[in-house]
Amino acid sequence: MALTYSAGSLVTARGREWVVLPESEPDLLVLRPLGGSDDDIAAVFPAFETVKGAEFAPPEPGDLGDQRAAGLLRTALRVGFRSGAGPFRSLAGIAVEPRAYQLVPLLMALRQKTVRMLVSDDVGIGKTVEAGLIASELLAQGEATGLAVLCSPALAEQWQQELRSKFGIDAELVLSSTVSRLERGLDLGQSLFDKYPHVIVSTDFIKSTRHRDDFVRHCPDLVIVDEAHTCVTSDDSKVSTQNQLRYELLRRVAQDAERHLLLVTATPHSGKESAFRNLLGLVRPDLAHVDLDSEKGRKLLAQHFVARKRADVRQYLTKEDGLADDSLAERTAFPSDRYFKDETYKLSPEYRALLDDAIAYASERVEEADGQGRREARIAWWSAIALLRSLVSSPRAAAQTLRTRSAAAVAASAEEADRLGAPLTSDSADSDALEGMDVAPGAETEENAGSRLAELAERAQALEGPAQDLKLKALIKHLKALLADGYNPIVFCRYIPTAEYLAEQLGNDPETKKRSPLGAKTVVKAVTGTLSPQQRIDRIEELAAEAGEDAAARRVLIATDCLSEGVNLQHHFDAVLHYDLAWNPTRHDQREGRVDRYGQKRDEVRVITLYGDDNGIDGKVLEVLIKKHRQIKKDLGISVSVPDEMSTGVTDAIVEWLLLRGRQGEQAALFESDSFQQSFADLEQDWNSAADREKASRSRFAQRSIHPEEVAREVAAVREALGGAGEIDTFVRESLNALGAVLRDSGEDFTAQVRGTPLGLQDALAPVVGAETIDRDRPIPFRSTSAVARGEAALVRTDPVVSALASHVLNAALDTQADGARPARRCGVVTTDAVTTRTTLLLVRYRFHLTLPSRNGEKQVVAEDARLLAFEGAPRNAVWLPQERAVELLEARATENTAAASGERTMTRILDQLGEVTPYLESYGDELAAELDASHRRVRAASGEIVRGLSVTAQKPVDVLGTYIYLPAASSAVSASAGVSA
Repeated sequence: MALTYSAGSLVTARGREWVVLPESEPDLLVLRPLGGSDDDIAAVFPAFETVKGAEFAPPEPGDLGDQRAAGLLRTALRVGFRSGAGPFRSLAGIAVEPRAYQLVPLLMALRQKTVRMLVSDDVGIGKTVEAGLIASELLAQGEATGLAVLCSPALAEQWQQELRSKFGIDAELVLSSTVSRLERGLDLGQSLFDKYPHVIVSTDFIKSTRHRDDFVRHCPDLVIVDEAHTCVTSDDSKVSTQNQLRYELLRRVAQDAERHLLLVTATPHSGKESAFRNLLGLVRPDLAHVDLDSEKGRKLLAQHFVARKRADVRQYLTKEDGLADDSLAERTAFPSDRYFKDETYKLSPEYRALLDDAIAYASERVEEADGQGRREARIAWWSAIALLRSLVSSPRAAAQTLRTRSAAAVAASAEEADRLGAPLTSDSADSDALEGMDVAPGAETEENAGSRLAELAERAQALEGPAQDLKLKALIKHLKALLADGYNPIVFCRYIPTAEYLAEQLGNDPETKKRSPLGAKTVVKAVTGTLSPQQRIDRIEELAAEAGEDAAARRVLIATDCLSEGVNLQHHFDAVLHYDLAWNPTRHDQREGRVDRYGQKRDEVRVITLYGDDNGIDGKVLEVLIKKHRQIKKDLGISVSVPDEMSTGVTDAIVEWLLLRGRQGEQAALFESDSFQQSFADLEQDWNSAADREKASRSRFAQRSIHPEEVAREVAAVREALGGAGEIDTFVRESLNALGAVLRDSGEDFTAQVRGTPLGLQDALAPVVGAETIDRDRPIPFRSTSAVARGEAALVRTDPVVSALASHVLNAALDTQADGARPARRCGVVTTDAVTTRTTLLLVRYRFHLTLPSRNGEKQVVAEDARLLAFEGAPRNAVWLPQERAVELLEARATENTAAASGERTMTRILDQLGEVTPYLESYGDELAAELDASHRRVRAASGEIVRGLSVTAQKPVDVLGTYIYLPAASSAVSASAGVSA
């Protein structure tokens, strides 16, 4: 049986109209409902079911709408498009509206036959969205068939959620906890990575030799590496075995020249030039050795590397970027700055005495171990650091450390002692293995010390509470001030016992009727490494839900550094309080970056650093490391990692000085000691060098391969085809008002209660916002930003709430028998002073058949577009107006009433003669097809192979979805008689 219907044609089957898709065969039609999504695709056998050719029915002249009808129908139609005809195939179907600056990495990627990119935008700019855009586009175009994301296990579930909810990519988690279950479902000899095309893989799980070889053999053709700086080694310093294994894995993955590779990191340097070069070598081998100071080297790198600060994208596509005007200008609401305040506290006499005794004990142990051998000396050293850090943290952490055996005590050598002791007591900037690093370390190293440590532990436990623990007392004071100013803070601690202690001291306890010192309406919860990554997210959502929308309610989250990377907290929190100082300032920046990022509603994020004035450690760390880091960031606008070895050298010098003071009483000031001065000099030199390199690289390697004019051209095309934010805002407000919702403004945002709207809309919204929200008529918040919290709706076309509203408005417009209000109609007659002669506006739907070549073969696609076309006079002698004039008619408002009978007669005459304009509509479709063809070629211009065989054809006949007639008002028409007669 011959194929009767070509791709893109309309057919009628099963009581509705469908578009024939390219996947159809002679005996099997693959159909998508007209105006429907890919989720509604169905297969029909013409031999067994009745299938007929269909033409889109003309509007009914008696079903007239008001002056808003055309604009609402147009937007409802465009929101429903899930298969755009432009060069960005995926933008119409994803559930996020990217910022214009986020299209730059995508444009760079589409110019490469095999995509190799290093995306190093600053923290909070949206690198995950940028990576997701590239991945969804390569998959949509057929340039990639599978995806693997390599990331920390703590971030795997967040990546899975982001890809699924924003990009429609359903990826399987491959972690140590899931691999056994996944492998049970495999066929004999089948690889996990063959069965599941899209996977999110724990880098630390897959790097082992047992799993690495299978992954490399069956690796998907698109790989994204998150926090890529943790996966490379440097040539000039000691590196961990873990880094070496990760680097070997990526090196083998990158060896396949046909594999797309996307490296993502906010800190590509980490203070080490050789590590940066090795990272570039993964992207492209010659980049590891090319002279980046030469013009040739910079041009080569610019094709693959994008690194921008917030200041670069806060205002984008403006005249300052070289554009003619600001019509496409986009302003991104990042917080303007962080407000830093360093607050001090003093130890109580009892706590002071405990710390002195502990220092004396640690000092004795270190001195004694020095004479026993290098292994014993290193074990004692790590035990001393563990004891000091936990004592400075909290009485609870101190007590647990004093009762716990040191992890380094079992070491067989000095090197093993360093390997076991360092992770639990240091704060490496390069470590992505934060899991398990917030447990309190042990201090016990010998059997006969038990009674002495037990006595110290009992004394520490007795100091709990604000009476003796003045650090806790200071915390309560500063939290009260933040809460009084309307802030919702996160308190970061180093150890799990400290976090649990603070949550216990600060929280309300209904059972014991204990009232929080922060107030009865303040909800306090702790998130630590004792919870799984998903449980941490759930706990945060529970905290937000429990606090609710009550203006008087406040949220306080107590967290360890298990939340300092990857997890986005800007929707619920807007201040950070460092309860425990990290010994590497990069960790502070990571903590603050959880709330200081795109989507934060506060213009100013507050940061309070609490430090001990007299504990011998905090003040020195703050002065030497934290403040220096802040100053460099203020000067450069970006964070520069302190080299780990240098940071450790300084903190080691501080501990040595403290222990020496414990043995010999007060000595010379720390800053005058030789070891400290040498360590600080080394740190200063290396850190300044790293800052200079970073400053130079940001200047030399600023993204110049894509000019803003190129971005502006594509942004304008996307907005013309899919609509912009202003159009969506107007559509949602006007549609909900017309449908009977109750709207309340709140600045640029608003809320809507929808209990009074038609039942069809309520049913459509219930799965999206929750049935309880509908039944209890709770307000649905609509936000002007696309970065929204759970339960909020973004005023963007891809938001599920907006999509459900648009679908309801469109279906009601097409069904003249639909119950309830119908805001959009397919016809309208408006008398207005916006025209001087009768003008007809047509809303036309075009369908295009695209042939898209890729390295995996040609892909046949049917896509849709909606255009407004307007003419003056009668259809037979139509005078066609410019596109801008047609769009302006949407803003025309009625200045006189139009009699219903007169309007219907006028509409009938125009509809009867509409066939006269068919040749023009079809020729316009051919022009659009030619423009789309040119746009595809322009975006994919880097390689002739990418565009060879590309074609775009307009499907005929076109669909006239709406017809709207504008009659001149008496005051604006000099003589309307000639134009009224048809």
